[in-house]
Amino acid sequence: MDYTDRHYRYLMRLLCPRVLLYTEMVTAMALAHGDVERLLAFDQAEHPLVLQLGGSDPQLLAQATRLAAAYGYDAVNLNVGCPSPRVQEGSFGACLMAEPDLVVDCVTAMQEASALPVTVKTRLGLGRAPVTELLYPLIEKLAAAKVNTFIIHARNAWLEGLSPKENRTVPPLNYDAVYHTQRDFPKLSFVLNGGVQSLDDIVRLAPQFSGIMVGRAAYHDPYLIAKAERVLYPTSTPLPNRVDIVCRYYHYASLQLAAGSRLYPLLKPLLGLFLGEPKGRLWRRLLSGVGQDNPQIILQALEQVTG
Repeated sequence: MDYTDRHYRYLMRLLCPRVLLYTEMVTAMALAHGDVERLLAFDQAEHPLVLQLGGSDPQLLAQATRLAAAYGYDAVNLNVGCPSPRVQEGSFGACLMAEPDLVVDCVTAMQEASALPVTVKTRLGLGRAPVTELLYPLIEKLAAAKVNTFIIHARNAWLEGLSPKENRTVPPLNYDAVYHTQRDFPKLSFVLNGGVQSLDDIVRLAPQFSGIMVGRAAYHDPYLIAKAERVLYPTSTPLPNRVDIVCRYYHYASLQLAAGSRLYPLLKPLLGLFLGEPKGRLWRRLLSGVGQDNPQIILQALEQVTG
């Protein structure tokens, strides 16, 4: 949330023509009472694109799914894995793992609202519960409701005593549990999420699962996913040059500024583009803390980094 916005996704599509992109989590309540255009609008270049929803009210989630279909999303994903206190107060996210019947009601309402595929993202369990205690019954009930694809963050969620940040690192990773779950439900698709940090991780893990979801590492190093796509899909387009990507993104940023966007949200996705390169820190510094809405700053920074 607050990172994989439409500007970041546009940059990723320039880098990676084939990967499946996800929005940040949007709550069904926000769509019912907020600015729908701001929350759902995206560039057509972002396809294929999944809208990730948060909520526990079947009617609101059905309404959100109808909006997703109207805006042209390719699928919707229900988040049953987010451990933040704000999510818990709203009775959705990871705490829904303990309420599988409610999750089924939500998913069924979403499916009836449109023809879009509905997938579910979840954790392995809550607290120190074994996988079979909560995850397996949830999968069984959702599979009966015709959910075919699950994204599994390979950690339990500890809803007491840990911050959301700590919940991404402290509960131990358990890729074997996801692999065994996939083995036990061979007719379903399982996408692995959590702790995937490097190209070696992606290449090593990808053959074992239906897919790999990369979050923070993809944001901090966008070029990582460009490299991974070319390894996993050898017939994809050649690995793009960073200079070409920046020039194409500059054109996009100029159009967005003319349409009323502010510059810093447009610069933010670019900060990690030169991560690991000789002048990567200079690039990040030049684009950070910019006070004026002048897109030429992008080209000026590029000249200093590559000149």
